[in-house]
Parts: sequence; C-alpha cells; structure tokens
Amino acid sequence: MTVLAQGLVAGTYTIDPSHSSATFIVRHAGISKVRGTVDIASGTITVGDDVESSSVTAVLDAASVSTGSPDRDAHLKTADFWDVEKNPTWTFTSTSVAAKGGDYVLTGDLTINGVTQSVELELEPTGSAVDAFGNPRTAFEATTEFSRKDFGLTWNAALEAGGVLVSDKVKVELDISAIKA
Repeated sequence: MTVLAQGLVAGTYTIDPSHSSATFIVRHAGISKVRGTVDIASGTITVGDDVESSSVTAVLDAASVSTGSPDRDAHLKTADFWDVEKNPTWTFTSTSVAAKGGDYVLTGDLTINGVTQSVELELEPTGSAVDAFGNPRTAFEATTEFSRKDFGLTWNAALEAGGVLVSDKVKVELDISAIKA
C-alpha cells in the first residue's frame, strides 16, 4: 500500500454522489451572487503511486440543476444555456496533476454543451479514512473559474441601468468523497 502526502492512499476510488457536490456561482445583475448545484452522476479517481500518475474522470447531470428558483432552473435547461435535451451531461477528464505546495493543480478537459475547454482546478485533499461500513474513503475540495462564453453560453439581457443580467465569470466549487474500489 502506497501512502502519499496528506495521507492519500494509492488506488482507484469511485466518487460517491450522495456525499459529493458541485456548486457554481455567477454574479446576477452585477450586484448579487446566484449559487446553484449540478449533481455528480459518476466518477473515478485514481490516486497513483506518484502525483503525476493520478487521474480523474467525472460525469455531471446538467438536467439536475438547482438554484432555488424553478423558473430560473427551467431557463437554464433550455437552448439559451445548457440545452439539456441535446447535452444532458457534462464531462471532465483530467490531463495532468501536479503538486503545488501542499495542494495540487488538476488540469483537464471540461465539456459543457458539446464544447470542450481545458480548465485548471486548485485541488486540496481533505483526508482519508475508513467509514462506519469499513469502506476506505478519500476526500477532496477543488475550485476553478472560467468564462461561460468559452463554452458557448452567451445568452444575456442588458440592464436598464447598464451592465448585463448574468456575469461571464463562473466559479465552481467541488466537494468530493470517494470510496476505494
């Protein structure tokens, strides 16, 4: 058994959707933030014997969007934004992992609406433990920011006072728990 820095144990882990979350944040009307979630449908994390040989794949369910406003959620599912009928899932496939101080930078291809862009996530391992059912677990937090326009998400509305309804910058926060296979 290879134990890496911060107690990470090498091996393959399955993301536990019931104990994981993907949250996005965008500025609304230039003055407030709207937060929403998208369910993580599945994913695999491979912790290699060294950081560079580690990898991540994940699938998110675009139709599961929840922002606390059913009307807004319905609009996000349309062709104005995610077009979930044509693009029901988002995917992430890592291309590299590198140490950065005590944390890591996870680089990978994120696909939203059939458009793939490279993104970098600041990745922090938050621990490894054995759960109450005897399952070895590992957990991570990750954050990134990107331009929604890079994914073809250009719908907007001009505001009477100036500016636009939806900011271009999207912040993403992930809280991941995974069970060793």
